[in-house]
Amino acid sequence: MNSIHIVGSGHTAFGRFDARSLEDLIVEATREALAEAGISGADIDAVYLGHFNAGMADDGFASSLVHQADDGLRFKPATRVENACASGSGALYAGMNAIRAGQARRVLVVGVEKMTHRSTPEVTTALGRAGYQGDPAEASLSFPQVFALAAKAYAARYGDPLTSMARISAKNHANALGNPLAQMRRDLSFEQCNEISEKNPLIAPPLRLSDCSLISDGAAAVVLSADPAPHARSARIRAAAHVSDFLPMSRHDILGFEGPKRAVAQAYAEAGIGVADVGFAEVHDCFTIAELLMYEALGLCDAGQGVDVLDDGSVYRGGRLPVNLSGGLKAKGHPVGATGVSMHALAFRQLTGTAGDIQIDNPRLGVVVNMGGAAVANYATVLETGRA
Repeated sequence: MNSIHIVGSGHTAFGRFDARSLEDLIVEATREALAEAGISGADIDAVYLGHFNAGMADDGFASSLVHQADDGLRFKPATRVENACASGSGALYAGMNAIRAGQARRVLVVGVEKMTHRSTPEVTTALGRAGYQGDPAEASLSFPQVFALAAKAYAARYGDPLTSMARISAKNHANALGNPLAQMRRDLSFEQCNEISEKNPLIAPPLRLSDCSLISDGAAAVVLSADPAPHARSARIRAAAHVSDFLPMSRHDILGFEGPKRAVAQAYAEAGIGVADVGFAEVHDCFTIAELLMYEALGLCDAGQGVDVLDDGSVYRGGRLPVNLSGGLKAKGHPVGATGVSMHALAFRQLTGTAGDIQIDNPRLGVVVNMGGAAVANYATVLETGRA
């Protein structure tokens, strides 16, 4: 690919912000990203906004709210991108394509969602619209129910995954303690995550509350540039792959995670690397069973063997490929349109040594895997440190 670099990032805290509007979140993330890149809105050629919406937001024309952050953005083309829970990555990839096509040199990418002002049933219904609506049986499923089916299928094929899922939840909550942007900075022990209790009820059997990502408000932003030289720091996007699978679940095996696997394999091939070269990964753990399956997609283990990389410590901080140092969607939060941009922003901070208390020593390569729907829209990005 043409040389494309992330040269600045912005990131609000994720959480419940009753007094803050969608515009407030967009403006905060945008201003931080521009400041970190050392530029103004006038230096941006195009804007792309990831935003799922689907009935949750009151602001129907969100892409044009980005201009509120900087008067220099006036008259810059702004486009909203929607691809379910991968809307943020969809916006980032649209920005990369604009640079590749020679239509832009610098692109601002923002992801945002405001969800907590809606009730849990309303959010569940809105997110459910990312499932196949052409089959009444599938249309009736919430996403917790979809991934509950995955957990049941995993149990039938490979053995009960609930203990592994509880370990993933506890790991990600421990990681989030070092991330001041995370929504739930609360240590949850394996025992707490593994039990069914009043505080950890079943949501969609066998999924417990601790297996499910959070309903969140928040925004993130990055500045993409064809030339990193004028900027204080940069991380190069070494490879990027987008793979979309059939929407109806009846047409693919959710346990196969073939879309994420293909996206990761294509990104590795384009980058000329293997999983052993990767220093960390931020992956889409909308439910803990999804992270367990992502271990297979990353190439860390064979099908049904995700427990092995938990047992040997591979995916923990200090392991050979720590996963979701940020706390992941599980503990950092999941404001849907912001998630993909957040993952890339925090990977940029890891690679530039600016990740604070979640920083690891001298990472050279990181991988981001963002997923929309039940392994339907899949984005895999390899990022590297430096200006190569």
